[in-house]
Amino acid sequence: MKKLRVILISLVLIFKMPAFGQDFHLSIYDAAPLYLNPAMTGVVEGSWRIHAHYRTQWKAVNFKPYTTGLVSFDMPYKKWGFGGQIINYRAGIGNYNALQGLASAAYTLSIDKNRYHNLSFGLQLGITQKSVEYQLHTFDNQYTTTNGGGFDNTLNSGEDFGGQSFIIPEFNFGALYYYSRQQSRLNPFIGASAFNILQPKESFFDAANELPFRIYAHTGVRINLTETFYIIPKALYMQQKNFSELTFAGDVGWYLKAPETWLIGGLIYRNKDAAVVYLGAKKINYILKFSYDINFSSLSNASTGRGGFEISFTYMHQNAKPQHVKICPRL
Repeated sequence: MKKLRVILISLVLIFKMPAFGQDFHLSIYDAAPLYLNPAMTGVVEGSWRIHAHYRTQWKAVNFKPYTTGLVSFDMPYKKWGFGGQIINYRAGIGNYNALQGLASAAYTLSIDKNRYHNLSFGLQLGITQKSVEYQLHTFDNQYTTTNGGGFDNTLNSGEDFGGQSFIIPEFNFGALYYYSRQQSRLNPFIGASAFNILQPKESFFDAANELPFRIYAHTGVRINLTETFYIIPKALYMQQKNFSELTFAGDVGWYLKAPETWLIGGLIYRNKDAAVVYLGAKKINYILKFSYDINFSSLSNASTGRGGFEISFTYMHQNAKPQHVKICPRL
């Protein structure tokens, strides 16, 4: 076998994982609006928003777990929204890494005179650098029988790599509808986004491999049962070539009047893969969420049900004398 098994297995897990596997993704996906849909750029109740997100998964089965880190910033300007996002993924002994930077812009249009029904369209442009430290891996040619047998990284691997890193362009598009009347019993929303539209070539071995087109479709409705309690049933569908993922979720929120705090939580079911529990709180302009995946896919025998831990933090800045701003989808 010429190429490193670990590299091949990692690339299969990252790019061609079957529907019941866990690819790079976020469980509390709508906590990171620019990650979910470019059309959500600047759609915020405030003058600007900053978001930070961290996820780790497969620590139970990997020497080095998969990690995801994300930071984004966005702000509204009249009917426009502008922002940016930096994401870093890392996995495996060879430090497979994908660092992505995106600039994002969106335009929101009200389609009724009261400005309750809104359409938003967004674009993202940027680049992704992917790299791997193949020197950290071992190859068949590096096996030695000395001292009982083992691998020696100082030996010539006999491999011919095209390079350790490459850069590819990114172009994404999204659309969103949402109903924003605060006094309404129901606030529905529905959106779709497309990623890797350019389908750039990506390969460490100079192969003619194109990054597959990826789509998201998400929908839900906030149901305001009382002034202090709401629920949000919602769903997300993702597809990338032969890989697909279907997620159903339910959020709840309970308002504590005295400290001006919402207690929030929910359950998420990722079809044939995992169940996710999340808890959090929103206090004035701050939102904090924690989640944990309970894995029940075919890997559960090895993982013993342990999936991934995730934390997100959002801050929405309000002007001292707020002017008219777009009301965000009530997620």
